[in-house]
Amino acid sequence: MPNAKWTNLITLALTGLILHGCNQVERARPRPKASSSIKELEGMQVASILRGTVGAETVILGWDNSSSPTHKPIKIRGYGLVVGLDETGSSDIPPDVRGYMLQIMARQGIGSEQIGFGDVSPEDMLESPNTAIVIVEGTVPPGAVGRTRTPPSANGRLPEVMPGTTFDVRVYADPRTGTTSLEGGRLYTTDLSPGPLLTGSRQAKRLGQAAGPIFLNPFIESEDVATGDINTLNGRILNGGQILEDMPLKLRLINPSHSRTRVIQDAINRRFPIERGQTATTARGVSDAVLELTVPPSMRDDPDSFVRIMQHVSLRQVDTDRIANTTRRALQRDPSDAAHAYWRWVALGPQALPMVRKMYDYPEALPRLAALRAGAELADPIAAVSLRQMAQEGSLAERLEATTLLAKLPTDPRSEEALRNLLNDENIEVRLRAYEALEKLRSPVVRRISIPGKFELHEVPSAYNAIYVTQIQRPRIVLLGNVVEILRPLTLGLWDNSLLMREAEDEDRIEIFYRASPMGRPEINRVKPTLHELTLLLAHDPTVEDPSPGLDLTYSEVVGVLHALWRREYVAADFKAQQDRVMAELRRSATMTDYQPRPE
Repeated sequence: MPNAKWTNLITLALTGLILHGCNQVERARPRPKASSSIKELEGMQVASILRGTVGAETVILGWDNSSSPTHKPIKIRGYGLVVGLDETGSSDIPPDVRGYMLQIMARQGIGSEQIGFGDVSPEDMLESPNTAIVIVEGTVPPGAVGRTRTPPSANGRLPEVMPGTTFDVRVYADPRTGTTSLEGGRLYTTDLSPGPLLTGSRQAKRLGQAAGPIFLNPFIESEDVATGDINTLNGRILNGGQILEDMPLKLRLINPSHSRTRVIQDAINRRFPIERGQTATTARGVSDAVLELTVPPSMRDDPDSFVRIMQHVSLRQVDTDRIANTTRRALQRDPSDAAHAYWRWVALGPQALPMVRKMYDYPEALPRLAALRAGAELADPIAAVSLRQMAQEGSLAERLEATTLLAKLPTDPRSEEALRNLLNDENIEVRLRAYEALEKLRSPVVRRISIPGKFELHEVPSAYNAIYVTQIQRPRIVLLGNVVEILRPLTLGLWDNSLLMREAEDEDRIEIFYRASPMGRPEINRVKPTLHELTLLLAHDPTVEDPSPGLDLTYSEVVGVLHALWRREYVAADFKAQQDRVMAELRRSATMTDYQPRPE
């Protein structure tokens, strides 16, 4: 025992010396203690329950600012070309940028008859008032996974392209040009590199690419533009960025040792074996003090969970039942261990479920919630009973949590019925969480209509009418209610009266007048007075295959029309939009937090 005591003292002393080197690093202020059990569960740090885990012997770099300022989310940027504008672009381009863009466009095949771009030259495109040079920015998430191509397999499986981590990007007109608006534009494929915004060979190696339709503020109205309240030179592309190169995380041992590095490497790779599309093992020792980590493809959309599970992986693959039980007893003694207990159980895997299940009905909120979270992560169908009850009877925070966790469990008609009932809840946040859970489960209760290249229209039955629009990741318009009608009498004019709406005189229809450009030919369409019919008309692009009427408006334009109807009380419904997090992410690109609340 004396030897163990001295060993512990020496370990603490060494840890203190290592952490002392970070004392000059500016740290984020500690978050205030949350009032609800949901938030208390996040971010706890209790060393005792981490004994025998990867996290007890290492610190992770490139994830936690307090560990190292040299590994943070990286801002990447580049010059790009936007096409499809309505004479709001500009040919006034700085010479160095013009030369660089001509090289890029030639490399992409513009002007080449062989790949279908022979009818226009790069010079002609840059001179067109329907194109604009823009600056594109995004942030590389920590641990981002790059795009890969799998080799053909011996059994005849063809090569497959595995997409890299995707992210939203910001797009804005180069201020040195005369561009007046990016409305209706689409970004051509743009290379994104870290470091200063440069051209030519001075640029750093590209890490990502971005492309897609530009999403401006969807609530634009002519009076807003006239007063300068809306910036039409600044937009975003939802899910438009993709990482091309893996961005490994680094794990540093507190006590460097080649043998311990191998033990930690083997423990992580047992928990995260190599997957299809993964070019290297999850953990790779590069020295006696450092390991590199690659997020497995299956967790590319949730690197935070990967990091937490990895930190709680047991170093020795023995006595799983005993470790799970020890974790349970530690949690009962001290509920502040809840966050670590949750991740410890998840890291142990399904073998921990017998002990986890004993806590599903625990009277204290934090331990019970930790167990239910672990059960949901481990896809334990038995957890559904307690989660359904919590979704109905818990506090608002617990109901929201339970609704989200039900979507992680195997399909169960009783759980789907409980989620359907929550679509009729008085609280709109509960209704939206229930919709998101049903959408994740791909429930047939959500009617899905794809508008190719633009967005998805989802319709969900509910006792309360609501319009929900996304502003990050997948563009979606969600209509909650049975049939969301447009109220009449109706008179609405938008965009300097380019779009006019009124009720038709001779039938149960509304009449939509639209002129795409000041000199363009106007068209008049009549549809039923419902948001469903109106949305399809606004977004549809008539083709030979589907010549039905449509105005071919962009996602942001369609959302702008719906918002204008709601704002002027022509729709009896709630209106909910996701918070714009792209700019916030760019401003705080060095900040990562454990708890990520719903972006509303």
